Amino acid sequence: MSRKNYLFTSESVSEGHPDKVCDRISDEVVDLFYREALAEKMDPWRVRVACETLATTNKVLIAGEVRGPQSVTKEKIEEVARKAIRDIGYEQSGFHWRDAKVEIVLHEQSADIAQGVDDGAHKDEGAGDQGIMFGYACDETPDLMPAPLYYAQRILQLLAEARHAGEKRLGPDSKSQVTVEYKNGKPVRATQIVVSHQHLDESMTSADVRKLVEPYVRKALPKGWITKKTIWHVNPTGKFFIGGPDGDAGLTGRKIIVDTYGGAAPHGGGAFSGKDPTKVDRSAAYAARYLAKNVVAAKLARRCTIQLSYAIGVSQPLSIYVDTHGTGKISEAKLEKALRKVMDLSPRGIRTHLDLNRPIYARTSAYGHFGRKPEKDGGFSWEKTDLAKALKAAVK
Repeated sequence: MSRKNYLFTSESVSEGHPDKVCDRISDEVVDLFYREALAEKMDPWRVRVACETLATTNKVLIAGEVRGPQSVTKEKIEEVARKAIRDIGYEQSGFHWRDAKVEIVLHEQSADIAQGVDDGAHKDEGAGDQGIMFGYACDETPDLMPAPLYYAQRILQLLAEARHAGEKRLGPDSKSQVTVEYKNGKPVRATQIVVSHQHLDESMTSADVRKLVEPYVRKALPKGWITKKTIWHVNPTGKFFIGGPDGDAGLTGRKIIVDTYGGAAPHGGGAFSGKDPTKVDRSAAYAARYLAKNVVAAKLARRCTIQLSYAIGVSQPLSIYVDTHGTGKISEAKLEKALRKVMDLSPRGIRTHLDLNRPIYARTSAYGHFGRKPEKDGGFSWEKTDLAKALKAAVK
């Protein structure tokens, strides 16, 4: 039996967090390869990117393996990196979009990997790596996400919107954390709230920062969730003036729990940012979320965890596992069979169904890959609930 009454905490980080700066740059490189491929009328199915970024005081290092149009030069990669840093808002002496040294050491994708992934006369496109991927959905929030992470992300999104709209006292780097009380299995209130936010006025105290950020926190959380008993921790060290990669080095892929479900569900281990969708770390995790969300949207369960597993060079998943945590209206075994019927879960099938061969990835690099709104140009296509009807039919 799952617990009914408990506290659960999730954290989030902003687009200006050092690791998220690196995620953004890596995903800008993915988007650049797709934009250039489409502009040159090159087959986007042939694009390959595995890009890692490291950032520290006025230094950015971009490394990895790529394949794509020759028009993607080091100069263009450096340009998108600087534009990303500027868009995030870094114009500080220790980390400035114009002054930072950008070093690029990308090279061609391994031929050994390519022969396993590429399709051919006698084989379909294989998975870009082995691994296990998880998807999760629950009915705790409108976008079918766990409440602690959903609202931790929302706090930072509202603060970022305020900063970009002209709130000059706030810097790009920030973190949030929300502890939620559950009663009878339902989230009911916030017991503790943590916000650590970089401030550009060095004289500001923790009390000053709280006065500035509190209205956005209250707007982010449901009405009645913040009470007199809620405990606040705003800039608990007392000062947060030095931020971003100048204060703490960043690296692509270090915020995978922030990217997914805030610890409320398993994560397979692989990061998303900087990878083209042949890498099932990314695309199969998107597919698993898409399927789990549609299971819940179809009201076949209130909670759903899905695991997929793959082997490098092998097309179809090795296994599909479903757990509805005692909330399902039909058996998990029946659901597992239905999922294979409603969606081709090969790498090619996933990319086709979710239309992933396009420049839609930079926007995913902050505030979560899940729990977002599907966009008209195909962004966040895995957040659609258009498969619910087919799932209902498949399990009849």
